[in-house]
Amino acid sequence: MEGICKAFSGVQALDNVSFSVNKGEVHGLVGENGAGKSTLMKIMTGVYKADAGEIFIEGTKVNINSVSKAHELGISIIFQEMTLCRHMTVADNIFIGRPHRKAGFINDNAMHKAAAQILQDLGIDINTRTIVANLSVAKQQMVEIAKAISYNSRILVLDEPSATLTEREIQQLFEIIRNLQKKGVGMVYISHRMEELNQICERATVLRDGQYIGTRNLQEITMDELVNMIVGRPLEDKYPKYERKIGDIALEVNALKAHNRLALDIDHLHVRKGEILGISGLVGAGRTEIMRCVFGADKVQHKEIKINGARVKIESPIDAIRHGMAYATEDRKFDGLALDLDVSYNINMAHLRALSRFGFINDKAGAKNAETYRELMRTKTPSIHQQMKKLSGGNQQKVVLSKWLCNDAQILIVDEPTRGIDVGAKFEIYQLFNRLSDQGVSIIMISSELPEILGMSDRVLVIHQGSINGELATKQTNQEELLYLAAGYNKLEGKPAPKVS
Repeated sequence: MEGICKAFSGVQALDNVSFSVNKGEVHGLVGENGAGKSTLMKIMTGVYKADAGEIFIEGTKVNINSVSKAHELGISIIFQEMTLCRHMTVADNIFIGRPHRKAGFINDNAMHKAAAQILQDLGIDINTRTIVANLSVAKQQMVEIAKAISYNSRILVLDEPSATLTEREIQQLFEIIRNLQKKGVGMVYISHRMEELNQICERATVLRDGQYIGTRNLQEITMDELVNMIVGRPLEDKYPKYERKIGDIALEVNALKAHNRLALDIDHLHVRKGEILGISGLVGAGRTEIMRCVFGADKVQHKEIKINGARVKIESPIDAIRHGMAYATEDRKFDGLALDLDVSYNINMAHLRALSRFGFINDKAGAKNAETYRELMRTKTPSIHQQMKKLSGGNQQKVVLSKWLCNDAQILIVDEPTRGIDVGAKFEIYQLFNRLSDQGVSIIMISSELPEILGMSDRVLVIHQGSINGELATKQTNQEELLYLAAGYNKLEGKPAPKVS
């Protein structure tokens, strides 16, 4: 790709950007949210048409004016948010829109046989007749890869493919990528996780504010130097050093029991004013389920909640919001945002009561509030009237946080708050959390990233199969101990750890 330019509504998304990938290479594409990574890849895969620039495949100039043309040329993309039809089988998804036919009828057996061969060639063990909804997130990701390869792809784009995977599942993904390398497939790997780039990529290209910054061989550059290229300034520390003033207990939860998938059983948990409480554990351990029950989003058999020492009744999210609680959910697209509405509405949606008078919303006050939080969070958008679905994933996450911050929440639950966010924006969000703690806000942070838990929280609860299996001060523990507890064992004894009373 040479000299690629693209503008939206007068905003220059890409300005004279060049990019290349070799056969059998995994080439990292990195940059802050809104840097232009996704736009560049959407031009490569026919979703957008460039305003200027040229594209060459094996030296031949090509015109990619549609997704079908990209597939014809052997180019496929796996988006960060999966696009599978969950009610259909694995084989149906791999060959969606182009089923095998015989005498005018769909040849189901031939389609399943072809799907099974693709999966076998990739080293993926999945039954082609399984309904996709019954697969884990990692397995669904593998089906996405198989679907892309079914187009005989020679160039494959992977957009944040590891964002929802566990460490073990990430290694399985890397094994599949290495198999594709052996077949000569060139891959573009978009990720905000710097440690992954060294494991799987040979080179990395950096974009910043829609411009090409440079391409580097990863064996010849340190991660600090790469981060400096991405954000345009050195980051002295990944996690800002901070001493918090922790006060009295703000939220206390006792005897929480829920007969759901995990049979949740929490004897006691609490968070103090100005404290950041980390919630750790393996994916599927029940971290999110526990907090949804606390927030009133899911039904429980029993729970006792106290806020500032007074017992309160929270049976719905509305009850929680009225008592000064907020919940920034893990899946921002599904239950955190209204994607077809604009930035202003999304920032104000939990704040409408304060913006209304005599049953009418004050639009001017809402616009002013939205503009204030757009500037505070440094959200990259042409205007507050831009549709949410047109923002990058990281900027969508900033809007989710803005929605709750403008509601003056005193107890903030954040579920995977920095997933899909670049290193510079992560640092800004960490600084924001520290400022909130100064104001006495209590933060409960669910995270799969152990360095983030250890770097930001004051205390951590480790969840195993719906119960608390350990409570530790983060300054007195390490990743190894957290992993032992997450697996259901006590690090020293090798036996199940006692529940925290």
